[in-house]
Amino acid sequence: MRGLTPVTFALAGLAANVAAHSPPVPVAPDVPQRRKTLGFGPALPHARFQTSAAAAQPFAPVTNANADPLDVARDFMANYADPATGRAYVIRPDSYTDNATGVTHVYARQVVGGIEVADAHINLNIKDGKILSFGDSFFPGPAPALASQPGEPPVHPHAAYCSQLASAVSSHRSLANPSYHEAPQTPMSAPDSHKVTQGLATLEHLYASNCANVPSLSSFAGDSSQLDLDPRRPLLAFLASALPDSHPALSSIEQSPDALVSGMVLTPESHLLGDHVSVGVSLGNVPGAVSEVKARMVWVQVPREDGSVRLELVHRYEIELEHNWYEATVSATLPHRIVSVVDWASDSPLPMPEASEEHLPTLGAFIPPGSNFESVGQVKARGKKFGKGSARKARKGKAGKKSKECHAKHVEEVDASFAPIPPSNPSPPKVTEATYVVFPWGTNDPVEAAERKAGSEGEKKSHYSLSYGRETTSELRDTLASPAGWHTLPFSKDPSISDAKAHGGAFWRTTNTTWGNNVFAQENWEGRSAWMFNRRPEGDIPDGDSGHSPSTVFSFPYAPSPMDSEDASMREAREHIDATVTQLFYTSNMVHDLFYQYGFTEPAGNFQQYNFGRGGAEGDAVIANAQDGSGFNNANFMTPPDGQNGRCRMYLWNTDSPYPDGDMEAGIVIHELSHGLSTRLTGGPKNSGCLGWGESGGMGEGWGDFIATTVRSIPTYSDYPMGAWASNRKGGIRNYAYSISTSVNPSTYKTLDKPGYWGVHAIGEVWAEMLFIVLQRFIDKHGFSETLFPPVPNEDGSLPPNDFYREQTFNLQTGKPNPLVPKHGNTLLLQLVLNGMKLQPCTPSFFDARDAIIQADEVLTGGENVCDLWAGFAERGLGVDATLKGSTPWGGGIREDGLKVPASCRGESEPKPEPEPKPTPGDPDEECGPFGWCWFKNKAGRWIPKLPWSRHYGAF
Repeated sequence: MRGLTPVTFALAGLAANVAAHSPPVPVAPDVPQRRKTLGFGPALPHARFQTSAAAAQPFAPVTNANADPLDVARDFMANYADPATGRAYVIRPDSYTDNATGVTHVYARQVVGGIEVADAHINLNIKDGKILSFGDSFFPGPAPALASQPGEPPVHPHAAYCSQLASAVSSHRSLANPSYHEAPQTPMSAPDSHKVTQGLATLEHLYASNCANVPSLSSFAGDSSQLDLDPRRPLLAFLASALPDSHPALSSIEQSPDALVSGMVLTPESHLLGDHVSVGVSLGNVPGAVSEVKARMVWVQVPREDGSVRLELVHRYEIELEHNWYEATVSATLPHRIVSVVDWASDSPLPMPEASEEHLPTLGAFIPPGSNFESVGQVKARGKKFGKGSARKARKGKAGKKSKECHAKHVEEVDASFAPIPPSNPSPPKVTEATYVVFPWGTNDPVEAAERKAGSEGEKKSHYSLSYGRETTSELRDTLASPAGWHTLPFSKDPSISDAKAHGGAFWRTTNTTWGNNVFAQENWEGRSAWMFNRRPEGDIPDGDSGHSPSTVFSFPYAPSPMDSEDASMREAREHIDATVTQLFYTSNMVHDLFYQYGFTEPAGNFQQYNFGRGGAEGDAVIANAQDGSGFNNANFMTPPDGQNGRCRMYLWNTDSPYPDGDMEAGIVIHELSHGLSTRLTGGPKNSGCLGWGESGGMGEGWGDFIATTVRSIPTYSDYPMGAWASNRKGGIRNYAYSISTSVNPSTYKTLDKPGYWGVHAIGEVWAEMLFIVLQRFIDKHGFSETLFPPVPNEDGSLPPNDFYREQTFNLQTGKPNPLVPKHGNTLLLQLVLNGMKLQPCTPSFFDARDAIIQADEVLTGGENVCDLWAGFAERGLGVDATLKGSTPWGGGIREDGLKVPASCRGESEPKPEPEPKPTPGDPDEECGPFGWCWFKNKAGRWIPKLPWSRHYGAF
């Protein structure tokens, strides 16, 4: 039954007057070079991830192998519903079955008293009628009142997080400056001192970003149980902390909040979650926002000092700023406190101590003289429609004219090329693939491309031009991953087309610029959120025979020269923008097709404007901005939920002359696009808040490094730095290069406790190093594939003869084909890592992600590599005996390396662990805790409260 709570009625009443959305206040031109970003939230002590099927049996007994996976899920979830106490759950519509593995991934959200619990997730992994594993962070306590109990002090998560940050900053300052110590200290080595200094700079940036405006509870004299159902003032409280220090709206928030509140425009919106509907609002004319802010009332779980967890009523916001895209919760009770915040934007910055940012030129100020294109502001001022590209005047002529004609034309008569597309959908066009002069796939940067090309041609020069390594390569034309190619999309899905019906009923549109179904690539010199009318290169279309469709050729010079000033260096970089955008478009499409072949498909939440009727939410191609004017020495990616465009921003680096262009370093581009992959695969396509901070956020960075390194790897072993070319640093932008040698890279699980490892990038490189070690073990065992791309299926769905997959096998019990298993070590591990992302829970720990990859091998190969995986993880401290003790909901704790593999991998029987005493739950009786829950042990040996309303209560 769908119903409205008193809260939703109150919210609906707030949106009485509807007016047009007003544009945001512009940001001052001196945007900080290091982007301000907030990110924190509690680790829930009762959250668990169970990879043993036996753990799920008391909830959902094994059924017929052909049972509907959703029926299996409902049987399991019935234990979490109790109508008498207002407890319910909903199975999210973004649940899906992975056709490659046969595993169904079901995502559930908790509802208490008719209100969604925003951070209460269950993910179930089901195959052949069995639950293989599940993650669970459902709230185990009773339904609370809407407000805090009288006299109960409110929890202040923002202040608690900043207190820990302040302690970490103080401790790093003591290490960096021995004069802080009262007793003599052992001097640090130069490398250690450098890392402490680097870590201190990162911590100080985190503190400045997250803790600039933390309201004090002691300054609030009102009743802490008072509810504020109006989302506007809590939103201002968030913006006071989130906006950049230079933003002009900050002073208004402090001095005239009433005027800002009255100026916001509220529009009611219904938010449907299963059979439950709540009324949210969209807020227009919000200071600093570049689009309307979405808000609704939800519960969140907040740990308390006594170890209990309570539900707190909060306003949940989705706020898109110029340089951030936040998912934030702010308490509905007074005083307003930020409870959690996730920035959907992730960075790849140059380490702070190495970059002197004081001398950087004003951003957005350099437009090459004599350019024949308009700025975004000029286009908007005269209302220009998106048109036919922006080729240079010097290129106009016969070819240029043809180029323009082709850009606007559509394909009316097409031949169907193979793709598993429902027959009711129009067949994708068969267009001659485009060609590009680019640094080829698999090479990381101009230097590596030149060295590999020289080696293959027997050249022995010591220096090469920046363009030497470029080659002419064709569009991949993977008819499974991109059935319509890279430059074709439906008129109805093209955001530049205002009236799709005005094109004679044609369905498909083919362009001759960097605009297609997967990627929209363009410059963004102004560094703002506008992008649609920005400059893009046009490909040439040579004259061809009347009976043949000629190929579009994207060939532009790339030969920037050293300059003697910053202004000249900027102009020189921008003179080569056509080559830059072409490279970004090519690399991004290659990544799309690669990820698709490994399971990042439409139902899994990939990025496409049109999904060919294959499921998932569409309208979300990647917006890829080259030479973004919002900063230097960085790259970032914004990952909203499925159905909203991802945004990739690449930057110039002022680390050399000519300026290195991040668009030309494939590893950085791949790293950024991998954020979209890991965010949408972890916790489901519609949940972008699972990799926001801590170990989870760190692994989001680590997966990007691992995939980028895997793409550039060659059969001959080598160490690999990250971002070395763009940063002009031999060691790259990480603490260490990725290496099997502990003298080159000594990272282990325990390393996370060291100074300098608070930030997500440092955490991530430890995770990436672990995966790199596992990768080398897999290559030693299974060999190396020269290509990461599997063969494209034939028109009948069969595979051509190939050396990529092992021979197809079948399940003797079900008769179904077993999943295809990549043959070689590098392709197999890449597949397991992506499959593991789908299995792991929201906000996974290192332990969870490790266990998910191991289970992925059990699903894919029957577990033949389980011991190899354990050995690789144990080599870097993540063995079965690794521990984390003394952690708090806000981080901390002491890690200990574990170097052991399971006894089964040592040829021994598993010893019986010493029993851990059951916690003392307290009143009302000696068996159950204060909320009526009882206890059982999870896989990690921790005592977890069991839900008392479960029909299998006491089964453990």
